Amino acid sequence: MISIWGQIQNILEKSLNPGLFKVWISPLAAEVRDDVLRLVAPNEFVAAWVRDRLLDDIVQAATAVLGSAPTVVVDAAPHGAASLSPRAGRADAAASALGAGLDSGAGEAATAGGAQALPVSAAPSPYVAHAAQAVAARSASGAAARAAQLGLPLDMPAPNRALNWRFSFDSFVVGASNELAYAASRGICRESLSADTLFLSSGPGLGKTHLMQAVGRALCDASNRATPRVEYLTAEEFATRLIAALKAREVDRFKARYRDVDVLLLEDVHFLQGKERMQDEVLATVKALKSRGSRVVLSSSFAPRDLKNLDTQLVSRFCSGFLAHIDKPGFETRRRILCEKARLHQVMLPDNVTDLLADRIRSDVRQIESCLHNLVLKAKLLNRQISMEMAWEVLGHYAQQEVVMDFEGIVRKVCEGFGISPKQLNSRSRKREYVVARNSVFYLARKHTDLSLKEIGDRFSRRHSTVLKGITSIEREMSRETPLGRQVSNTLSLIERNGRITYP
Repeated sequence: MISIWGQIQNILEKSLNPGLFKVWISPLAAEVRDDVLRLVAPNEFVAAWVRDRLLDDIVQAATAVLGSAPTVVVDAAPHGAASLSPRAGRADAAASALGAGLDSGAGEAATAGGAQALPVSAAPSPYVAHAAQAVAARSASGAAARAAQLGLPLDMPAPNRALNWRFSFDSFVVGASNELAYAASRGICRESLSADTLFLSSGPGLGKTHLMQAVGRALCDASNRATPRVEYLTAEEFATRLIAALKAREVDRFKARYRDVDVLLLEDVHFLQGKERMQDEVLATVKALKSRGSRVVLSSSFAPRDLKNLDTQLVSRFCSGFLAHIDKPGFETRRRILCEKARLHQVMLPDNVTDLLADRIRSDVRQIESCLHNLVLKAKLLNRQISMEMAWEVLGHYAQQEVVMDFEGIVRKVCEGFGISPKQLNSRSRKREYVVARNSVFYLARKHTDLSLKEIGDRFSRRHSTVLKGITSIEREMSRETPLGRQVSNTLSLIERNGRITYP
């Protein structure tokens, strides 16, 4: 005879996504007494998840079995006690391991075929019974329990790992170059933006990450949940975790995590180019989130139209929302950025120094911040006031003249920096130094000129997609700070400092 909880589970198994049922319902034990259905989860994390997301489904299923709506209570087993799977043979090691970070004893209690359902007339102290049975199970078949556990991804941190946000809307300096992106990011937080998908694009160092984290921080601060359902990660991290889930046969758990959130913040989606399996999963995730009314914020160094080797449906999804591009900041915006950063550093920045830095550093916000940081650090180390003389000394490491570069100047300086000839640079050779040099030209040309990706490719008789792939490769190496990435970064910095062409 199937217990009352077993009947309720049968209904839930048919009505819920298989992944949700396996991960969140299977590990629950139950006790029915009068009009109260008490569920016991292996730890508080699982209990909170079920209370927040599946309580209505459980009530409906229980009403169908009992004939009236019961009061459903979801508790966590005390520390050290293990909740039993409600049906024999359905011990869910994955769900137990999911809560292992919060309850170190939960993962050891799952056994293959040894767990039994709580009867309807349970003992007055079910938690004690759980603990006793768990101890017996461990002593009798500890090795079998370990063998029955599924391998888990190595890189699956607990949800909401990014609650320690580095940036906020309050510290974002708004100007003509970024006001649309700022307003759209604010709008998706307040739900005043008619679209449920936001796509942010810009060159490096112009504020995409700042706005993405500001969105996450604002939504977490406004949430009335103890654990807001916000996921923030890069496309590369998404792909890495999917691969780990595939290897560990935990794809259902992976899907349950990323398809059941209120907001997904996914950075650097250009990483997905040419990766069909990853694109399929991102497309399915975005579809699932949109069907349940969730919001999606994406960012890339390129506009959707510039992305190549990407599924047309995925590009269509990217374009279905609001597209906001961030341009290079103007003088007034750069000046206010300097003032804001000086305030955060708790230093007084003279007006003439502020004007000098804002006038000379035009490439991106990161260089502005780096220059100011070095100036402040030098003043503190020397125990001196910031002065124009000191500012000029620091500026010598960034830009002695105006920050304008043309394509021919970029090619000339890259050839000098990498020790190759223009003929070798433009050759069809796949030697590593030639490829890195060409990619560096692509990167600098896009950053410092108004040439489109197609126009840059035409200069080298290369396709638009080749330029895009080269820029992405350079950015990835520099962001990872690999030996090659550091070498390229230092070379490009030297070229930018010494290869500038001044205004007449």
